[in-house]
Amino acid sequence: MNNTPSQLVRVSWALKTSFIADALAMPVHWYYQPMQIENTFVGGIQRFEAAPESHPSSIMSLHSKHKGGRQLAKGHSANTTSPQVVGDIILKDKAKFWDQPNIHYHHGMQAGENTLNAHCARVLMRTLASSPQPYDRHAFVNAYIDFMTMTPAAHPDTYAESYHRGFFANLAQGRKPENCGMKTHDTASIGALVTIAPLVFSERLKGTNEAEIKIACRAHLALTHPDESLMQVCDSYVQLLCALMDGPDEAGTKTLLLAASKGLTSTNLASLLTRNVPDNQVIGQIFSRACYISDSWPIVLYLAYKYQNDPWQALRVNTNLGGDNVHRGIVLGTLLGLQSDSVVTSWFEQLADHKEIAQEIEALISVANAPKS
Repeated sequence: MNNTPSQLVRVSWALKTSFIADALAMPVHWYYQPMQIENTFVGGIQRFEAAPESHPSSIMSLHSKHKGGRQLAKGHSANTTSPQVVGDIILKDKAKFWDQPNIHYHHGMQAGENTLNAHCARVLMRTLASSPQPYDRHAFVNAYIDFMTMTPAAHPDTYAESYHRGFFANLAQGRKPENCGMKTHDTASIGALVTIAPLVFSERLKGTNEAEIKIACRAHLALTHPDESLMQVCDSYVQLLCALMDGPDEAGTKTLLLAASKGLTSTNLASLLTRNVPDNQVIGQIFSRACYISDSWPIVLYLAYKYQNDPWQALRVNTNLGGDNVHRGIVLGTLLGLQSDSVVTSWFEQLADHKEIAQEIEALISVANAPKS
């Protein structure tokens, strides 16, 4: 496969835009009422902001620090022979914040900083750039463990999603790293797709065919998100990314976005878009703002289609509608960045780690695009 210069540039735009989208939504992540966002940021989020001191929708205090999911019901105690995941294994200096009511999920994070899952995408990018060989899930999972358990922490975040906690709970019980993925009520969530694009881009630029990339991405997801319904969405996402890398025109892109929803949602996106329903009814009434992939995936496709020619507006709309806007934003930003550099040009250098991220993206592309011996 001969990669064109435009393909390499689009991959760079896509990855950079994904990090912009993450940092943009971070301060209002999991605000479930848009009015709460307006009350905190008059006019909504329009630029990078720091995480507020308090969070009106936070239920971090209900989440288990010992495993994935929520805390045990009263009268039941955690396994005291095992270390506490949050505090002893990961987020070693952040456990104290988890018991405080209304604490922000991203407590203390500054404007332009990236959340934990975005940092995990960077771990994958560095892993992929370390070798010209095909994706090695063993290399990634070991890098992931090293990154998550560093002292001091190698990221600024306070919260770890259920899948992180479940993984390290299983690891603490002696399971092999490749078998530590835990299935909980929210395993099939949009956050699972955050690390998929770097893997797709790397493999595609190396000349791997789409079918093999889907297999690799399923194996990658199984490390942390073992769920078949999620795998099916991932297949659709892989197919969409591979097609968009080829640079279709506007009409072709819209056709691809609608095709990516087929069989994965009961709502006809084409019909919905022609009805011109207000965004706050589409996201919040027709589709849930929560993380579940059954709703978050069609939201991403809806916003990517409707705001194809105004990607910055798409990211602001996604952010200010709340819910799991961070992880939706990363996927949405990837799709939009494959088509335009307008967001990157204006915002990338305002990211806290923009120099390091740019180097990691360049290294990933350089290694993947290197001539094969």
